[in-house]
Amino acid sequence: MTIGTEHEFSVNDADFHPLSAVDRILEDLGGELQNEISFGPVHLSKELQKHVIEFTPAVPAKDLESLEAALYSGLKGFYARTENRYKLLGGGMHPTLKLKEAKVWDHEDKELYEVYDCLFDIRQHGWLNIQALQINLPYASEDEMVRKYNKLRALIPYLVAISASSPFVEGKLNGTMDNRLVYYRENQRQLPIIAHGVVPEKLKNAVHHKQIQEEMFSELRKHGGEKLCHEWVDSRGVIVRFSRCCVELKAIDEQECLRADMAVTAFVLTLLRCDLDLADDDDALRELTEKAIVGGVAPLRSELQKLFRLAFAKARSDERRYLPLIATKIENGSLAETMAEEAHGGAHVFDIMNRMETALRSNVPYQCGACKRQMPY
Repeated sequence: MTIGTEHEFSVNDADFHPLSAVDRILEDLGGELQNEISFGPVHLSKELQKHVIEFTPAVPAKDLESLEAALYSGLKGFYARTENRYKLLGGGMHPTLKLKEAKVWDHEDKELYEVYDCLFDIRQHGWLNIQALQINLPYASEDEMVRKYNKLRALIPYLVAISASSPFVEGKLNGTMDNRLVYYRENQRQLPIIAHGVVPEKLKNAVHHKQIQEEMFSELRKHGGEKLCHEWVDSRGVIVRFSRCCVELKAIDEQECLRADMAVTAFVLTLLRCDLDLADDDDALRELTEKAIVGGVAPLRSELQKLFRLAFAKARSDERRYLPLIATKIENGSLAETMAEEAHGGAHVFDIMNRMETALRSNVPYQCGACKRQMPY
């Protein structure tokens, strides 16, 4: 099986002010302005926000070590080609961004964002300040598609808990560990079917998913959103991309570095092989997801410990290299909990962002300056 991931990072100046510079960067690196360019072992592409750039592997990888190597090679190439003019940040949200600092992509595809703006008002954090780690999981049959989709759906609360990395909004803590999802699940509230509160319905078969999509398209057409009637408009935490023959996990925050992203991906892959007894009732899953959004790992620690034991038993050799980081997160808390603990201990948000930037650049998971904890790599 191959694996592909998508990584969203903010582009900043030396003082971590977000820079609406992705169009200039893509033009400089690609020779002409395009939405996506090939850049050695990766593709670089724009997002809705002009200060966010996406890294994806040029080709899907056969294992996580190869995937990490390709992505990190591309990241190091980016720093070299741009002569270290920019500081990149992972995490689910930019910790200090104010909405007036963010600009919307205004080149090719800008008409799509204009439609989104007319329907939903995109001048809000749920559009202009979100960064996700997306994991694309191929399927070879309809049965495999449905099985992966439903298992990922039931795992959403636990994956949200372990990956929470957005405790700051405009430089302040508000007691919530995954603020990205707080905003994301509400960003299309005028047409709630599109996001469905992040947790999708249990899937019966491929026809069922296409029926759900058509219901979305029908609602969009009623409100003048015909241009958005494509499979990518689906904003649930798990979706099917029929055009790619993959199930796409969208619910999780971007982490601080690629090594941490690979650890979360390893946890997902191993759990998909496990026989799991998980709640699949919509209300129960939403309640668990709410706990994870607010508290991160803490409210779900005992369940995560059980899941980790099952996952480790099913892990392949390359995956076991990454899983100790998940064990550390379960013991000590998600990245968001670590950052919040550090801030409560007196650390300034600038210092936290500086450590986040160092983690991404060096590909060494976040090291907490206040609590003296260090991730195990």
